[in-house]
Amino acid sequence: MSKILKLGYSPCPNDTFIFHALASGAVSIDPFKLDVTLADVEELNSMARSGKMDICKVSVYAAAHIMDDYILLRAGGAMGRGVGPLLLTGAPCTIADLDGKRIAIPGRNTTANLLFSLMCREAGIKVDLVEMIFDQVMPAIKNGEVDAGVVIHEGRFTYEALGLSKLADLGQWWEDFSGLPIPLGSIAIKRSLGAETASLINAAIRKSLTLSSVDEEAAWPYIKEHAQEMDDEVIHKHIKTFVTDYSDDVGQEGEQAVARLLQEAARMDGIELPDQPIFIEM
Repeated sequence: MSKILKLGYSPCPNDTFIFHALASGAVSIDPFKLDVTLADVEELNSMARSGKMDICKVSVYAAAHIMDDYILLRAGGAMGRGVGPLLLTGAPCTIADLDGKRIAIPGRNTTANLLFSLMCREAGIKVDLVEMIFDQVMPAIKNGEVDAGVVIHEGRFTYEALGLSKLADLGQWWEDFSGLPIPLGSIAIKRSLGAETASLINAAIRKSLTLSSVDEEAAWPYIKEHAQEMDDEVIHKHIKTFVTDYSDDVGQEGEQAVARLLQEAARMDGIELPDQPIFIEM
């Protein structure tokens, strides 16, 4: 009887593009079967922290809190340059103007919140954070419910149509701050499953990504089904932006970027990272 592995990732086009062939069974992970859950990034972070998922897409910020029980795969994540969250406002202003203001974030444990918090620390300001589902952030800014907001996913392609202004590109801020690409999310797998299973899943994710890259038409209905009414042009931009060479393998620079962001997360939250490998071996 096949062992069932619980896999969680988001309905965003980059994830459904990467995982389609695995979810459809086109890529085998024999002797295992998958029980797939699609959920918002902050919900995924919560499921990983509670240990409900065997394999899970998590924000790198959230990963800092699960490294005792999980190790990161080398494939399937979201990382790159020029791909970070955006800090948006309803009208032009400065970072200093946000001191004491209400700022929407797409979840307390998201990498977007960590980046914004680091920027606030460096700028010497304090703000009132308001947690929201990611697709509620831009409407809240437009309606004046908050003074600014941190936007992820397809928001970087659509904010101008809502008349919003970009105050900062938090990915660019991180690149200037660290000299490294921004690691947004990684795939975590339970350490208890062992190195052999982790390597099997990592290879399967890479194969699934390759199949979608070679034949996107096969994956398109699955991507479109979960794209939350996104138009086709935005979907294609989303995939091109967030599926990068780092999604196939983080590489040495990617390892350094994740390690640095985990250190910043641990420092921000006052926790100690375990003395264990971050990534599975190549």
